[in-house]
Amino acid sequence: MKQTDQQADEAFREQCRRQLARPLALRIKYGFNRVHKPVLDDAPWRSFDSLAAYRKWCEENLPEYLGFRRAA
Repeated sequence: MKQTDQQADEAFREQCRRQLARPLALRIKYGFNRVHKPVLDDAPWRSFDSLAAYRKWCEENLPEYLGFRRAA
């Protein structure tokens, strides 16, 4: 059964109500999700001589879905 927009909105509001009913410690605990970012998390640190060098490295090395591409 496909939800209507109104049903989807109400389901979202109900989910928000349930989340707000949780204690603050649980909301913080479950509010963050650690995700490994390929290439970015593979080295402890990196440094670049210029912003241009950093941008070039990002374009050549990072997957596009991470969002480190220049905006058109």
